[in-house]
Amino acid sequence: MFEKATFAAGCFWGVEEAFRTTPGVINTQVGYTGGTMKDPKYQDVCTDETGHAEVVQVTFDPTKISYEKLLDVFWNCHNPTTRNAQGPDVGSQYRSAIFTYSPEQETAANNSRSALGKAKKYGKPIVTEIISAGTFYPAEDYHQKYLMKRGVGSCHI
Repeated sequence: MFEKATFAAGCFWGVEEAFRTTPGVINTQVGYTGGTMKDPKYQDVCTDETGHAEVVQVTFDPTKISYEKLLDVFWNCHNPTTRNAQGPDVGSQYRSAIFTYSPEQETAANNSRSALGKAKKYGKPIVTEIISAGTFYPAEDYHQKYLMKRGVGSCHI
């Protein structure tokens, strides 16, 4: 049986590509979660007034990749020490967050964040939020697999 994981790590295009190309990941879909507006669109989220984050929802096969390995991908594809910004992208929609679907995911995410903080890997405090997953709203079609469609492997972090 497949499982879901949802991560916010800045602009969702590059984050999706990092997960899409990870063995054991069955599917990726970019979208919005964590806000108050029902069925937000990109233009709404860009106002930084809906409370949503740009996220990647990952469907994965836990017999081929662990949730902990997905957390490793997450930590390595963005800077978890900058609040509400990644590179030139600024706003709460670009925050670092892990949206969990079970107590096991929440524990794993907290343990992972704690271990990285103690290791001082990033030289600054980690500001990543860990919260229960709410409603996921898929982004518009033109955002899905954006970098793959353009033959680009990554974008800025």
